[in-house]
Parts: sequence; structure tokens; C-alpha cells
Amino acid sequence: MKFLIPCHGIFSTICIFTVYCNVGYISLAEHSGYFRKKHLFLKEIEKCKQKGKTITFYDSNTGKPLYEAPKGRSWDDFLAESRAHGWPSFRDEEVIWDDMRCLRNGEAVSLAGTHLGHNLPDRNGNRYCINLVSIAGHPIKE
Repeated sequence: MKFLIPCHGIFSTICIFTVYCNVGYISLAEHSGYFRKKHLFLKEIEKCKQKGKTITFYDSNTGKPLYEAPKGRSWDDFLAESRAHGWPSFRDEEVIWDDMRCLRNGEAVSLAGTHLGHNLPDRNGNRYCINLVSIAGHPIKE
């Protein structure tokens, strides 16, 4: 996986397993700010920021594209919002809807069933707070 994220432990806990408790099924999340400790992720952002490029984020299970950021805002705005909320935060124009859906309960999932995170709308619209481990995949090779 990209950004030196391990393919076990936190990945399998968040991306693959859903836990049943007395209130029903729940999906787990990486801790707030996890992405801030992933230096390769931050390095890649800095490199793209300097070149004026976006990054495409891929499903960690399938390698299909799910998000491309930043779109309609700067890297500084993307990072500020992500830091404020604790997870990489995407807006509607950054979602690649071909392989991602948002369920009625706000859970964001890939069409393959990977738990991605949640939609937590604010005054600016939909805001998808996404686990970095869920979108650290490599693109599929055609």
C-alpha cells in the first residue's frame, strides 16, 4: 500500500471488518490525526502542491480510483480542513462516483464494500472524512 501503511492490523480492522455490538453493525475508524503521522503521504502532497497537481486516491482493496484532490480549492484549504477534522476530508467535486457510495446512515463505502469513512456535512456541503488506510491503494494495472 502507499504511504508505508501496513497491510495488516489497522488496515484489516478498518477496511475489511465490521463489528457487531448491541446496537447493530458498526465500522471502525483510524484515530483522529492518523494521516498527520504518515510522512510519505505529506511528502507526496507537498510534491504535488509545488507542481500544481492533484492526487488520485485508490481503494486499498481493489485499486479503483475513489477521490481526486484538491478540486475547487487549494492544497492549503484541503490540508487545513483535513487537520481541523482529523481525517482527509473530501468534497463532492473530489469524489469519483463510479466506485463510491454514501449510505443512508452517512457511511462512505466503495462499491466493493470497503469501509471508507463518513459523510459529515457542514455549512459548505457534504464533507467526506475518510480513513487514509482505506484510500492508500495502488491503481489497478490494466
